Amino acid sequence: MPANTRRLRLKSRLDALRARGLVVYLSFFVLVALAVGVAAFAFVQLAVPNTLTITAGPVDSSFYRTAERYKKILARDGVSLNILKSDGSPENLQRLMAAQPGADIGFVLGGELKDAKAPNLMSLGSINYQPLMIFYHGKVRHLLSEFAGARIDIGAPGSGTRTLALDMLKANGIEPKGAASFKEVDAKDPEKDLNENRLDVIFMMGDSTSSKLMRQLLRSPKIHLFNVAQADAYARRIGYLNKLVLPMGSLDLGKNLPAQELNLVAPMVELIARDSLHPALSDLLLEAAREVHSGPGLFKKRGEFPVPLEHEFRMSPDAARYYASGKTYLYRTFPFWLASLIARALAVLVPLALLLVPALRFAPTIYRWRIESRIHRWYKVLLDLERDASMAQTPQERADLLRHLDTIEASVNRIVIPASFGDMFYDLRGHVDFVRNRLTAEAPPMPESV
Repeated sequence: MPANTRRLRLKSRLDALRARGLVVYLSFFVLVALAVGVAAFAFVQLAVPNTLTITAGPVDSSFYRTAERYKKILARDGVSLNILKSDGSPENLQRLMAAQPGADIGFVLGGELKDAKAPNLMSLGSINYQPLMIFYHGKVRHLLSEFAGARIDIGAPGSGTRTLALDMLKANGIEPKGAASFKEVDAKDPEKDLNENRLDVIFMMGDSTSSKLMRQLLRSPKIHLFNVAQADAYARRIGYLNKLVLPMGSLDLGKNLPAQELNLVAPMVELIARDSLHPALSDLLLEAAREVHSGPGLFKKRGEFPVPLEHEFRMSPDAARYYASGKTYLYRTFPFWLASLIARALAVLVPLALLLVPALRFAPTIYRWRIESRIHRWYKVLLDLERDASMAQTPQERADLLRHLDTIEASVNRIVIPASFGDMFYDLRGHVDFVRNRLTAEAPPMPESV
């Protein structure tokens, strides 16, 4: 075989062996680098947002004032709460259900969902009652059906008041386009409209009406708060309603307001969130809800709210866990920012460990294989060279083989390996000498010069 051809074949074999080892070696480290990269990306994505948006109600409503209290509480843990004004509970629900979310959380009254579907929403629990106040003037009325033919303000479009008023009036046969005259917008000055006989009855709830206005009507001598004598029946027929009792004198003991015990009806207010809400923020919101709503009130006992009652919306798993056992260990033990950082680290490191620990078990094997491959690839070259030597016929061919063997020996001597693999290295050098001895021993004697 010509020397150039043999040299090229030797080079190609060495290149192929190096490439094969390099591919395996690099593949392992690419896998590790990919796992680390995915972990870093997940660490960033799992960050707890520091901003939330809540859809509340009109500026003076109880919904809006509750949102402002939430905002102050959340700010203590570095979470900013943006408050959006709305017309009331129905608009809040529409914003939360929108494909492009305009809000993360919101206050929604029971009964708003009706037959609609909201698979992307979940409840963090019921936080309060929202009593319906029905004010009227003139003679005392005992049944809602007595308002047939009256001029009625049922609340502004988009308000929870309007939804409930229509349901209750419909149950009494009073519907739009009937004998009653329904106002389409809130009265600007309802007390004046009632006293001057421009309006007969007005429905109000705190989701869309200021508490100041309702207190003003409660104290007006010529205006009555309707006693819902059939409150139990309404609660049975309209499933989302609850019966409440306003005790005599509970508004003003000195003036004995109200002058008698009154029955009212009220839906519950639920704190509704999109299902993308971070679990840590769910805990913070429920902590705020507990701080705001757990105290006693006119219609509730201490500790009655918030409560995990499931109505039209499925209960959030994170909320259910919170009601059962409180905040998680991390958030009970550490400040919010540190707990969220540790939680993110654990969420990344645990799956990463499950992935890398088995992979790292193969690292010593791969390392040993890599070192051994530096030595074993030369045996293939030596075998090929020894095979060529058996076919060499002339002194020149054997001389070429010896030069190739010198090249191989020089390359072997440049191999850098750990001392623990020294026995294999010296074995290789011994085998190089063995091949050299065979080439020299089998060479025919040179002819004597004449």
